[in-house]
Amino acid sequence: MTEMRNKIICGDCIKILNKVRKPFADLIFADPPFNIGYKYDKYHDKLKAENYTNWSKEWMTACCDVLNPHGSFYIAIGDSHAADIKKIADKLGLTMRNWIIWHYTFGQQMKRKFARSHTHILYFVNDKSNFTFNDHLVRVISDRQKKYRDKRANSAGKMPDDVWDEYPRICGTFTERADFPCQMPESLLARIIRTSSNEGDWVLDPFSGSGTTAAAASRLKRLYTGIEISSDYVKQSRQRLCHTKRKAVRKSNSNEHVDDEIKWLHQENKVSYEQLINDRNLLDIFTEKLNARSADKIFKPIEVEEKLQFLQRAGKLAPITR
Repeated sequence: MTEMRNKIICGDCIKILNKVRKPFADLIFADPPFNIGYKYDKYHDKLKAENYTNWSKEWMTACCDVLNPHGSFYIAIGDSHAADIKKIADKLGLTMRNWIIWHYTFGQQMKRKFARSHTHILYFVNDKSNFTFNDHLVRVISDRQKKYRDKRANSAGKMPDDVWDEYPRICGTFTERADFPCQMPESLLARIIRTSSNEGDWVLDPFSGSGTTAAAASRLKRLYTGIEISSDYVKQSRQRLCHTKRKAVRKSNSNEHVDDEIKWLHQENKVSYEQLINDRNLLDIFTEKLNARSADKIFKPIEVEEKLQFLQRAGKLAPITR
């Protein structure tokens, strides 16, 4: 299995994983084709419902065979087949922990029905009593803390809800955008990877696409394996990973990683720039959350304030709308 470590592999995930002789993955994130007619270069995304369900059972079985006993398995899927995926998971012996809704703006516009603006993310574990769940890394500032300053509030904040509206879709104008038809934001994958794996754990993405899962895993010091049937997407994602790794080893780019973390925390905690700058208590809590994610340096609130001011002046802090 060492030949799969920190690699993007070109091929069919079912065939490749069926050759693996023992479990290795601590976390699997799968974003398979939704069977709604997307134009991929090596996959026909419009199968008969029965054929799609049978294919889903094949790749999910292959994934379960390589998932460690303590492992977690997240699957992003559209409306049409979410229930089928849940039924397959039940038969495979997985335990569902959450049915997450990723809600985003810039939804798919319709003429004769409401705009489609969400994706299902089904979260399963292999063993309901033995799994990784790092809640301290993803807790957010609660309303009791940010609005009411209630002394009874949990100082660590609250767990995010199961509707995630903090992460916009990756549009064509975003600097993160790769040349791929349906790319997920790296910040969303970072939440999943932080929650359900530890540094040094192995993350598998059987439909690697643009390489977002691998990029987030590499950034967060996990091992990764991506499998992708398209040679063009493999080439692009390998280039993306090389760029990510080059940035990681250049000290001059360590600030860029911290800036990304601050931007992500700003969005996830739904606390405005003005609130953070004007409320020292909130800034202290925000700084603690940044330090929980930063292994390289412990920041002081004044340093975080300066970074927030820089990002605000540069127009890199998205407005908080909720």
